[in-house]
Amino acid sequence: MSLTEAIRSALSAIGANALRSALTMLGIIIGVAAVIAMVAIGAGARERVTGQIKSLGANLAIIQSGNVTQGGVRLGAGASSTLTDEDAAAILREVEDVTAAAPVLVTRAQAVYAGANWSTQITATDLDFFAAREWEIGAGRLFEPEGVRKGEIVAGIGQTVARNLFGEENPLDQQFRIRNVPFKVIGVMAAKGQSALGQDQDDVIFVPLDTGRRRIVGRNYARDRSVQSIMVKFASEEAITPGIAEVTALLRQRHRLMEDQEDDFIVRNLTEIANTATAAATTLSWLLAAVAAVSLLVGGIGIMNIMLVSVTERTREIGLRLAVGARQSAVLTQFLIEATTLATIGGAVGVGLGIAAALIIAHVAGWPSVISVQTILIAVGVSGLIGVFFGFYPARRAARLDPIEALRRE
Repeated sequence: MSLTEAIRSALSAIGANALRSALTMLGIIIGVAAVIAMVAIGAGARERVTGQIKSLGANLAIIQSGNVTQGGVRLGAGASSTLTDEDAAAILREVEDVTAAAPVLVTRAQAVYAGANWSTQITATDLDFFAAREWEIGAGRLFEPEGVRKGEIVAGIGQTVARNLFGEENPLDQQFRIRNVPFKVIGVMAAKGQSALGQDQDDVIFVPLDTGRRRIVGRNYARDRSVQSIMVKFASEEAITPGIAEVTALLRQRHRLMEDQEDDFIVRNLTEIANTATAAATTLSWLLAAVAAVSLLVGGIGIMNIMLVSVTERTREIGLRLAVGARQSAVLTQFLIEATTLATIGGAVGVGLGIAAALIIAHVAGWPSVISVQTILIAVGVSGLIGVFFGFYPARRAARLDPIEALRRE
C-alpha cells in the first residue's frame, strides 16, 4: 500500500466514526487552545511589565536620604534630608560612566487655572532628570539652563494635568497658580503612562529646582540646598554595580562619615528591580504554559485510548489484510496516520480557539496579549508529535496481530 492509499484509508476510517473522532480531538483542541491563550496572556503580561519599567528609564539608580541619628536616637530613613544638589553635581563630575545625576524634590499641591483646579505631584528638578528618565517633550520646550539657575517661574506639565486643568485649550504660554505663585507653562511632556506600581506618571508638574525649593516646597530645603533624592543614570547596565560602589564611597567622603558609621543615604538599583520583575513575568508565562500543556497530555492519552478501541473493533479487518499479503509496515503506517491526523486537525482547531480566547480575555480584562507565529507553529507541531507518540503503541499492536488469530475473532 502506497502512502497516498494509507492516508486515504486513514481518513475514511476517521470519517466512518465522525462523532467519536470529534470527541477524541476535543482533548487536543482544549489543550492547544489553552496553551495558545496562556502563552499569549503571559507574553502580554511580560511585555506590559517591561514597557512600564522602561518608562522609568534605563540603567538607573536612585539615591535617597537614609537613617539619621541625633542624640543617640535613630530617626529612620528620610527623617532628615542628607543629600544636596552639590552631591548630585559631584557624582556627575567624579564618577566614571555616570551620564546624568538629577537632584529631585517632590511634593503635592493644588494647581489652579481660571475656574479649574487639580491636585497633582510637583517635581522640582533640573534638566538631567529628563535625560535620566528618557522623557521627551511633547510640545513647547524644557527649562533653559540659565532659567534653572535664575529660578525662573515656569513649568512643564504632564498630559494628565494638561487634560484636567486646561481641557481642550492649548496650555502653552498659559499661566496657572500653585500656592498663589503664578507659573507659566512652557512645555507639555510626552505621555509616559502608568508605572509598574500603577501610578499615573503623566499626573505631574515639573518646575526648576531652585524655584520649587523657594516657592513651593519650603524654606528649609532652600536654606541648605538639600534635596530628597538624586536620580543617577549610568552609561550601561554593566557600569551600574561598580558605579554604585563609587557613588557610595564618594558620598561617604562628602558627608564625612567615619568607618564605623553607617551610610546616611540609601542607593537603590532600579535596573536590578526591573530585571527581577521581568524574570518574574517570564516565569509566570512559562508556568501558565506548563499548566495548559497538561491538557495536551490528557488529549494524547485520549487518542491512544480511542486507537486501542479502534484496533480491537477492526481486528478481523486487520487480520484479513495481513492474510492477503499486506505488510506490517503498511498497517502500522495507516494507524499512525489516523492518530496523527486526529491530533493535527485538533491542533489546528485549537489554535483558532486559543487566539479567539486570548483576544477576548485581553479585551474584557484590559490585559495585553501577544500571539506569535512561533507559538502557533510549535503548538501545531507538538500536537502532531503527540499523535505519533500516543498512536505508536496501538499502531504497533495492530501491525503485530497474528492473521489467523485475528480472523478467528468474532
